Amino acid sequence: MRVAGLLLAAGRGRRFGGPKPLAELGGEPLVLRALGALTEGGCEPVHVVVGARSEAVRALLPRAAVAVHAADWTSGMGASLRAGLGSFHGLEPAPDALLVHLVDLPWVPAGVVARLAGYAGPSAVARACYRGTPGHPVVLGRRWWAEVAGATEGDRGARDWLAARPDLRLVECADLGSGADVDTRADLGVVE
Repeated sequence: MRVAGLLLAAGRGRRFGGPKPLAELGGEPLVLRALGALTEGGCEPVHVVVGARSEAVRALLPRAAVAVHAADWTSGMGASLRAGLGSFHGLEPAPDALLVHLVDLPWVPAGVVARLAGYAGPSAVARACYRGTPGHPVVLGRRWWAEVAGATEGDRGARDWLAARPDLRLVECADLGSGADVDTRADLGVVE
């Protein structure tokens, strides 16, 4: 099973005070931390959707990561997801599934990615949950990419599409990490 990674890292981080991909935890930029979780968890290739401060984010990425610019990133996560899904169109060999991850989840380790990747397949729909609460990453089988791209809007990404799926598999991951996101610098332990 070929599982590619898609990292959404385009937002401006309004509440955070700047783009989150550039923020650091333990001296490591969040974009590299999330990228490491995807690659070490078995995703290949990995595409990183950029928008705000895109050149600064691109400068941090290793050569193996493919930067994808979401031209309409200011309209929300839906635009980033559409750009990311579109970046895999025509890729040969085509991945069987994508594992979609968010840059502001620094406590999602490679073990969570690997566990989710174990559920991947062309028709898969799965997402990590933490103590029963749905979170990220999310596995989207190739069969669903066009449908998901058509259903995304604003800042909700694929949330509504996923909520309507009777075949969605929730994969408990609290034993491996935390799905807590970073909204403010205080969440990283950074004094403003």
